[in-house]
Amino acid sequence: MKTTQLLSYIQNKGADNALLRIYGEENLCAQRERYIGAVKEFYENYGEREVSVFSVPGRSELSGNHTDHNHGKVMAGSIDLDIIAIASETDDGVIRIKSQGFPEDVVNIETYKTPNEMDFFKSSALIAGMSRAFENYGAKTGGYVAYTTSNVFKGSGLSSSAAFEVMVGNILNYFYNDGEVDNVEIAKMAQYSENVFFGKPCGLMDQMACAVGGFVYIDFEDTKNPIIEKIPFDLSGAGYALCIVNTGGNHADLNDDYASVPYEMKSVARFFGKEYLRQLDKEAVLSNVEKLREATGDRAILRAIHFFNENERVTTQADALRAGDVSKFLEYVIKSGNSSFMYLQNVFTTKNVSEQGLSLALAITDSTLNGKGCAYRVHGGGFAGTIQAFVKTEYVEEYRKAIDGAFGQGACHVLRIRPDGAIKVL
Repeated sequence: MKTTQLLSYIQNKGADNALLRIYGEENLCAQRERYIGAVKEFYENYGEREVSVFSVPGRSELSGNHTDHNHGKVMAGSIDLDIIAIASETDDGVIRIKSQGFPEDVVNIETYKTPNEMDFFKSSALIAGMSRAFENYGAKTGGYVAYTTSNVFKGSGLSSSAAFEVMVGNILNYFYNDGEVDNVEIAKMAQYSENVFFGKPCGLMDQMACAVGGFVYIDFEDTKNPIIEKIPFDLSGAGYALCIVNTGGNHADLNDDYASVPYEMKSVARFFGKEYLRQLDKEAVLSNVEKLREATGDRAILRAIHFFNENERVTTQADALRAGDVSKFLEYVIKSGNSSFMYLQNVFTTKNVSEQGLSLALAITDSTLNGKGCAYRVHGGGFAGTIQAFVKTEYVEEYRKAIDGAFGQGACHVLRIRPDGAIKVL
């Protein structure tokens, strides 16, 4: 439909059923207004056109903390924070994307077909990389204009960049391939774009969770052909909300902390002549502790132990969700968090031990929710940023009040695991 027709359709609640599925009844009015605002902005930038509406969620890592880079197992879930796009197909071979708060990206995909180091870490490189990935896959590509807005807040471990990459591919999929490219393939294309065109050697978990949706179990033993399973489980129906707590920590100067985790894990693997930990087992490590202490240091051994135990936890949690056993799942959320704190050691940086926002958030969470059938752990890469908590519905407001009282109004984000990944909404 045309831009103005779409605006009227949403204003008159024609899109409400689609919005209810994605965001839930409690968020319906706010999301309706958000979509109306996005359509108006599209009109201001690109005028009256035939338009479509798209959504790609952010993601939350639910288990498998720092395991994917050593070919481990992870569990993630898509959330009801997302990037939405109002888009229209063009015939000029140019992709133009105006994202809220940023200058318009203009990429000629007919000429920008190879990576350029001058464009590393620019969103234009991600756009070019996605188009090239579609071509490499044998799919069609082409131009379009789009206005996007995102409430996947940056620095939260919710993967705003992965959601953007997948969105670029999501639009190409529906405009030029009738939606027939599987979202798993779009996730792989997004990783290619980020690795090759954007210049960041990321894993695949973020893109996969954003693209596939729901609860997703991923085994990265073969990174070129990971085992991916979408597990049908209704967290909201089980009486729980997923709360992400933004502690407001400073992410500056944490690159060394993040890089040390895969480096130290792989140093243990190298001791045995292997490339990564998945090629070993825990017993090999435990039976060589004395030699490893001298070769790699104690923390590397502890992080390796975390890797092996975490892989087992992910398997147990996936089995629990398949069986509908939320209590078992949550029991292992706690175990995962304890392991991250004690063995992985990514809850605070040793560069600034006076700032321990994640530790404090976990302590407040434990004090508020202990004994109430809830669970909590560090979220994402760690060292600063966010924790997650699975909170029974009846305790959400009590928990929100405790967290906001410590970290400021709005620090506690109450989310749903949404069933859909990358989709065309209208």
